[in-house]
Amino acid sequence: MTGEFKISVLASGSKGNATIITVGGKNFLIDAGISCRQLTQRIKETGMQPEDLDGVLLTHEHRDHISGLPVFSRKYHLPVFANEPTWRSLPQRSEMERSCCRLLPKCLETEGLKIENFAVPHDAAGAVGYVFSYAGARCVYLTDVGFITEEIKNNVAGADTLVLEANHDEEMLKKGIYPYALKQRILGTRGHLSNKAAGWLLSQMERLPGEVILAHLSQENNTPELALKTVRGILDAGETGGDTQIYVASQDEIVKNY
Repeated sequence: MTGEFKISVLASGSKGNATIITVGGKNFLIDAGISCRQLTQRIKETGMQPEDLDGVLLTHEHRDHISGLPVFSRKYHLPVFANEPTWRSLPQRSEMERSCCRLLPKCLETEGLKIENFAVPHDAAGAVGYVFSYAGARCVYLTDVGFITEEIKNNVAGADTLVLEANHDEEMLKKGIYPYALKQRILGTRGHLSNKAAGWLLSQMERLPGEVILAHLSQENNTPELALKTVRGILDAGETGGDTQIYVASQDEIVKNY
């Protein structure tokens, strides 16, 4: 057995999010925020089939995380896990097969794989991040985060692989075309994590992950180059992170760590 996690980010950004975490012969899809047709196509592009998935894990109920879920779950009859606040707030639940809707336990265990979830501050009913543990290795998925809490710090500690939000450059956002109220929402404590905040979180880790995938980048208020430069610059300034491989997820192209 190997503890190596394979991450396939099918789509990441404000127009839709979906990521496959593969380890120990198990494949879990986190969020289904693109159409069923797109999901199916991109899953096949990774070399998998939708039928290879063991389930869908939802982070929260916002449209860019669930838009393809009803059709996808009906077509492939996959179990979909979400916590009670998310299910209550999910308008498309009535469009899904009841047998597919599962209440997310605090810890989901299957054949040596442990999947835990933790609360994150975001303007959703019950947003969560995920921790996958298998054969001594640890993978953490963390997006849609208003600010870094102690609970977040505790859960990312020891991660070997980390999918981490780097949504915006603060100056680009402030000078951009978004309405003032939307800017304040994004910058607020229930909004999204900036490039600098992502870099800061990494700089506070006692042991950096071997791999980091920067995710949920804004197409209007960020660029892949700027996100990478900012995060890498913070790590270099602290003389850390030299051995960490950093990838940047994309809205339109699959990004993999393998």
